Amino acid sequence: MNTITLLQPDDWHAHLRDGLALERTVPDLAKQFSRAICMPNLVPPVKTVEEAEAYRSRIMAHVPEGIEFDPRMVLYFTDQTSPKEILKIKKSEHVNAIKLYPAGATTNSDNGVSDISKVYAVIEQLEKYQVPLLLHGEVTHNHVDIFDREKRFLDEVLSPLMKQFPGLKLVLEHITTSEAANFVLEHDRNVAATITPQHLLFNRNDMLVGGVKPHFYCLPILKRQTHQQTLLEVATSGNPKFFLGTDSAPHSKNAKENTCGCAGCYSAPTAIELYAQAFDQAGKIDRLEGFASHFGADFYGLPRNTSTITLVKEDQIIPESLDYLDGEKIVPLYAGKTIQWRKL
Repeated sequence: MNTITLLQPDDWHAHLRDGLALERTVPDLAKQFSRAICMPNLVPPVKTVEEAEAYRSRIMAHVPEGIEFDPRMVLYFTDQTSPKEILKIKKSEHVNAIKLYPAGATTNSDNGVSDISKVYAVIEQLEKYQVPLLLHGEVTHNHVDIFDREKRFLDEVLSPLMKQFPGLKLVLEHITTSEAANFVLEHDRNVAATITPQHLLFNRNDMLVGGVKPHFYCLPILKRQTHQQTLLEVATSGNPKFFLGTDSAPHSKNAKENTCGCAGCYSAPTAIELYAQAFDQAGKIDRLEGFASHFGADFYGLPRNTSTITLVKEDQIIPESLDYLDGEKIVPLYAGKTIQWRKL
């Protein structure tokens, strides 16, 4: 298959940042996707519906003329989140979910939930109103190996949570392990997962063999090839519980190529082509539309898009770097490498 036409895809997990960063990130994402779940881990974080609406307005100011883009907003879950905020989400036109970061798990997560048992009153309201809980599924204890943190979260946090709240609607974000994929498969349709392009295309050897590649460093971290293979299998299976979420996260080149480099891969400019590459390599390019354009919208109860895009099997070289902020550069995922798909 040398060309494929899809309903316009959506990105159900993206980081746009704020301020000057929006000049780069919003056009890149809007040229690829019709809608995007915009993560709330700003400084300060987006904690109320009113703050989310204000952030959405700042995003909309940078959408290129002639492009239709609908940012879908998310609140940042803290120990102080009021249960009353959940009904406000349910009634909101643009806010769709709440995101739980375990405190200290990733970029700008210091305000995250310190102990999930402290916020059960809020989770009760999430279950009642069927507002999705989006989870960064890792424990943060210093003594736990970084490659084991997702599995430990499933065993120690998420399994007990689902027993306490069996009707909870949740998305396990950017899953990276076979255990996470199996957890989603074992639960009903209220439990779903997003998968990034980097976790479908790469594994920890790509990041570590022959020298450390900082632009492959993200959280949750790339895992073994066996986990990568499982993710490919579920993403390309046609199972509606798995859908597209890039976790595209911009950091300047200086912040990545550093003695203490930031976690995050910037995939937004060529995201759908990277997914096409992964699906094609698995021999399942015909399954891409469901994963990219159908299943996420269905889960969130939003209409599927009606416009289409066309991808052609034609080599393109991902740029070595892109302009970012004041004279800085950002290095996109797989910079300088050739991929076999191009969006027309």
